Amino acid sequence: MSDIDIRHPHSLPLPQARAAVEEISAKLAQKFDVRCAWNGDVLNFQRSGVDGAIALAGDEVRVTAKLGFLLSAMRGPIEAEIRRVLEKEFSA
Repeated sequence: MSDIDIRHPHSLPLPQARAAVEEISAKLAQKFDVRCAWNGDVLNFQRSGVDGAIALAGDEVRVTAKLGFLLSAMRGPIEAEIRRVLEKEFSA
């Protein structure tokens, strides 16, 4: 297994940050058949080959994921795409 742990600063109010994560999760669910569920300010997501979470804090978004064997070979491009999306959704 391969782990991803990305922290990205943000200055959005928490409801707006949560709405951004909701938008991201809707796209994940549609494109990759990812199941998502909120637990407080943490959105847990899962599908075959990946298990992770998007945690919201007042000034930071943290994405963590455990990639299965097949997806671990794609870790670099997956991390790059996560960083791109976070930059788009959470930067001023």
